[in-house]
Amino acid sequence: MASVTIGIAGWSLARPDVELFPPAGSGSALARYAAVFDAVEINSSFYRPHRPETYERWANSVPAGFRFAVKLPRTVTHEKRLQDVDAELDRFISEAGTLGEKLGWVLVQTPPSLRFDAPAAEALFAGLGARLANIPHGHSGGPSLACEARHGSWFTLEATELLRRLDVIRVVADPPAGEPGPFAPAMADASYVRLHGSPHIYRSIYEPERLAKVAAWLARQQGQALVIFDNTMSMTQARQAIQLRDLLTSSWKDRHPDSHT
Repeated sequence: MASVTIGIAGWSLARPDVELFPPAGSGSALARYAAVFDAVEINSSFYRPHRPETYERWANSVPAGFRFAVKLPRTVTHEKRLQDVDAELDRFISEAGTLGEKLGWVLVQTPPSLRFDAPAAEALFAGLGARLANIPHGHSGGPSLACEARHGSWFTLEATELLRRLDVIRVVADPPAGEPGPFAPAMADASYVRLHGSPHIYRSIYEPERLAKVAAWLARQQGQALVIFDNTMSMTQARQAIQLRDLLTSSWKDRHPDSHT
């Protein structure tokens, strides 16, 4: 069974779920969020840059074991479509890199219209990997790269082999986009799951039966897994994340009945 970290896209505390967190006045929204979850996905970086000082402040607001997943800017993926992006990558790393060892993942999401281009994809992921390797990461092992591609050409054997060679996690997305067939992981010991809400993206609530299926899938995985609830318009994403965490805890206890931890 994978070691699973669960979080949400953003740390805005939805009103229906606010009772799950420490009370207002006990810290910033991020600090209150980090009292309950061990990771968060920053999507705002996709739309606009954040100053290095902002990332540094965020890093100082959370416990040592907390990790951030940061989405690569759309200037790289949607505007320049992976072409000639060295300057953009340098800027992104100079900003998000100030998270230091608390930078756990960089998420690359490509537009549905972007076909797989092997030289461009290799330049992007190799360039990101080299830059991330220069970030001090202490004992954390350094950040991982994850790719959520949404055109079918990114799910060919050629694309899969490139992702595997460059140690890029292929995102498991719900609902899936672009997959021509059964999901083929790029790494055997790392997973990144994005639950967008299905059938209504961002809005649908994951019922207990669906969460049980997610938990069962995670129980079959190896290594490290990150699960992000991106159905933020449901306004109950935190409650669903805790439900999934409880299911995984129960599953672990069932597998280890003699454990007292």
